[in-house]
Amino acid sequence: MLNHLIALYIPARLSEAVTMHSLDARHTSLQIIVGGALESIARGGWQVYLNAETQTTGLSNVRAVQLLHDTGLDLPVTGNAVFLGRAGLSHDADVPDYLIHRAEALFDTRLIQPAA
Repeated sequence: MLNHLIALYIPARLSEAVTMHSLDARHTSLQIIVGGALESIARGGWQVYLNAETQTTGLSNVRAVQLLHDTGLDLPVTGNAVFLGRAGLSHDADVPDYLIHRAEALFDTRLIQPAA
């Protein structure tokens, strides 16, 4: 069964835009987006999915690092990052609005929420 949620996508390549997408949030689909095995970092009402295999060798994701720093986490991030919301301990949800607003302010861009 598909699990479509609104996600904030921050690609590692600066030539690619930060976007919001309605995506299939099953772990197998997220693995395709990040390009490998999943690692997640959870904080309050959101979490970010990263490629666990590139965390020491991949392309640095400076925008994801900036957003994490703005939320109080100072962590290195490599590869693509997918931010989703959290509902309880083990359920994904739509990315929270406050995280979208922080990303818009940091990256000086307007993120348009996809139609349902």
